Order: sequence, then structure tokens, then C-alpha cells
Amino acid sequence: MSKDRALADDLEEQNATGIRSYSRDGPLDPRPINAFEVLMQPKKAKPVASNTDLATLRTMIHGRGGLGAYTIDPASFPDTRVVYFNDKFTVIRDLYPKASVHLLILPRNPKKNLLQPQIAFDDPEFLADCRREEIRVRDIVADELRRKFGQYSASEQARVRAMEAVDLPAELPPGRDWSKEVISGIHANPSMSHLHIHVLSRDMVSGPMKKRNHYLSFTTDFLVGLEHFPLANNDFRRNYGHFPEDMYCWRCGKNFGNKMSKLKAHLDEEWSEWVHE
Repeated sequence: MSKDRALADDLEEQNATGIRSYSRDGPLDPRPINAFEVLMQPKKAKPVASNTDLATLRTMIHGRGGLGAYTIDPASFPDTRVVYFNDKFTVIRDLYPKASVHLLILPRNPKKNLLQPQIAFDDPEFLADCRREEIRVRDIVADELRRKFGQYSASEQARVRAMEAVDLPAELPPGRDWSKEVISGIHANPSMSHLHIHVLSRDMVSGPMKKRNHYLSFTTDFLVGLEHFPLANNDFRRNYGHFPEDMYCWRCGKNFGNKMSKLKAHLDEEWSEWVHE
């Protein structure tokens, strides 16, 4: 893949933790990687929370293959990382969330989860399983948004008052439809080896939302919803080229060109209005 092709690349985040750099094709440093050595290296920048568990730190050593451990042995991770797992899927919190809530669905089938998603989703049975799991996880993200922000949302206040009443009504007011604030899909050119489906809130506000490709990978047709699969053989999303030149605010449509710092400041303002709707 040409280096200037559109890529949702989070691997650069790991370098700030002192973990050796990886290229898209494997480790740049040929020396054997010692987990203890990595963990004992002097701390520099901390894109990952200081209380990150040891099991998660170990996955970071494997670069592009870092998601594999969650599919093989999800029970070895704490619930701060793994939301739930079953025979077919593991659902985790994204280590570098690009929004207020950001989860990943990881299929556990080893015959499918190392395929490009465009190829894996040509299988109608596998695609149907992933769609069912996606619906479940979208509901979880919507519920988490309500838990985090419902008290601040104007359209949620009747529901909040009802829940705080001494005598609960027989039926709660519906409140805000947080499901409309959830987006999901796969990246056309994933940066990680194992197939993963992003499910996240649409606000695009978080510490790890730092770069132009981070933003464009969730706000353009580079994020392909599962409802679009299977793709036609000539669909450009099977062989995605380049990101668009400009970044547009997802909420108001304002064009920020390639000015990420200005966009981030604007997104913070939009976030406040979005939460309080």
C-alpha cells in the first residue's frame, strides 16, 4: 500500500509510551522484544492512562497484531478493557478513543478475523452475525451516552425529573434518542491486522483525536457501515485511495481545510452544544 494512501493509523500513538516503533509490515527494530524491558523504560508522554493494565500493555508490543489477544483469551483482560465477550465476539474499549464513547467489536473466528473486512463480509452468514452484534453494541454506546450526558441534555430533562421523582411513573418519558448519536463501521484501509468494527459517539472529541487522518477516517466514506456490505466488486471502497483534501465539521458543515488545531477548538464548542441539545 502506498504510504500516501488513506490509512487510519493509530500505531504512532504507541511510540510515545516508549514501545519500539513498528512499520505497517512489522517491527523496525530487529531485536527481540522483552516485555519487562518495555514496562521498565523511562516514562515519556502518556497517551495511555497511567493505570493501564499489564495485559493491555502487552498487546501494544505486537503493533498491528495487538488486537489478536482479545480474540484468543478475552478473559485474561479486566473489565476496564473488555466490555463483554461470547463465543463469536469480543467487545473492547478502544485504547485510543476518538470520541466520548468508542468501542470495538472483534470477531473471534480465526478463519475470518485476519481477512480484509471487504473480503470477510462477502460471506453472508458472517456478515449477518456481525450486524446482529453491531446492533447490540450500538445500544450499549447509546446507553453510555445517556448515562454520561443525559443530565445535561435539554431533551432529556423530563425523563431525568421522572426518574428522580418520589413516585416513579408507570412509564418513563422517552427522553433523547441517543441511538441517533452513534456511528459505526469498518475502516476501508484498517491499520490493525485483525478485523474490527468501530462503534462510537459522533462527537469526535477526545485526547487521542489529534491528526487529520484520525478525523477523516470517521467523518468520510472511509468509514464503511455494515449496511453497505457486501460491496460490489467494482466498489471503490474495496480499494480506497486518498482522503478528501478538506475537513468539515460533522455537525455544522464548516470547512476547516487541513487546520486540525482550529477544527479541534471548534469541535470542543460544538461538543458543548451537542451535549446540551
